[in-house]
Amino acid sequence: MTPRQKRMSFVAVLVTGVAIAIGLALMALNENINHFYGPKQVKAGEAPIDHNFRLGGLVVTGSIKRATDSLKINFDLTDTAETITVQYEGILPDLFREGQGIVATGKMSNGMFIAEQVLAKHDENYMPPEVADTLKESGMTEHNGKPLK
Repeated sequence: MTPRQKRMSFVAVLVTGVAIAIGLALMALNENINHFYGPKQVKAGEAPIDHNFRLGGLVVTGSIKRATDSLKINFDLTDTAETITVQYEGILPDLFREGQGIVATGKMSNGMFIAEQVLAKHDENYMPPEVADTLKESGMTEHNGKPLK
């Protein structure tokens, strides 16, 4: 092998190694990213089927159903255009209530969103930016008499 061929072989191996490392890093990042979707986007099939994602919207008034023998709860979440039923088992945040904006993390299963975590807004004037954007896209301009930011 000539010195030129050795150098070219080394460069080829180096480029291949870097490409493999970048590919593995991107795969790891893709598995750990939680994208945000609203009920309208989920119903349109834009949300991933086999990965966790964040779902946000308003808890529909009168939709909260608690199990009597466990911490399981079902409620509907809406962006005023579409509604999705959410199932969660665990202790909900103190600020969780009907008509309030929440963000849940989980995945879809049999047409229902199975939540692993539920986050409620931290005061009555705050709405998560993703939820506000989703509601604006659905044509809603205010919530509880206050304009969406």
